[in-house]
Amino acid sequence: MRAPLIIVLSAISGCWAQSGRQKMRNEAEYYVGAYAKHYRVPIALARAIVERESNWQPCTVSSKGAVGLMQLMPATARQLGVADRCNLDQNVSGGVRYIAWLMQRFHNDLRLVAAAYCAGENAIERRGLAYRNASVVTYVKAIRTTYLREAGIEPESKNTPEKRGSASPRQNQNAPLPPARRSAT
Repeated sequence: MRAPLIIVLSAISGCWAQSGRQKMRNEAEYYVGAYAKHYRVPIALARAIVERESNWQPCTVSSKGAVGLMQLMPATARQLGVADRCNLDQNVSGGVRYIAWLMQRFHNDLRLVAAAYCAGENAIERRGLAYRNASVVTYVKAIRTTYLREAGIEPESKNTPEKRGSASPRQNQNAPLPPARRSAT
């Protein structure tokens, strides 16, 4: 009698936990979409950054001290007026405003925006596309891949002669993120 009851209670608590995670994910996706539209940031870019930064975990903390869905550092959060970095609304609002500011600062070059989100705007502003930190290059490539998937854009194949043209395979692998598209809203 006790064993079946324990199994049923375990199943129910597992469902509650799962539904709580799904509710949190839905809320996070709502805020990402709403703030991206409001600040004219490509939704696919905001979603790609969230996926890479926190994998949609709302209050994750990095070893460097970044917190929340968009992994805001303490100084960045203060600049953006984010008092509670674990609060989904505040975290996403601040993170998307930061992306919008980076887009303005780097003239909508999403490669530089992604690199600056990862390494800081000052490092990228000094070196631009010459910035070659391996972890930042990997980060930008990951953002590009997720951005293309989220935007429904088929990545170009690097293995066909017509796609390669005269460019070397290394140049094709470092292809830029597509330029930001402005919505009419």
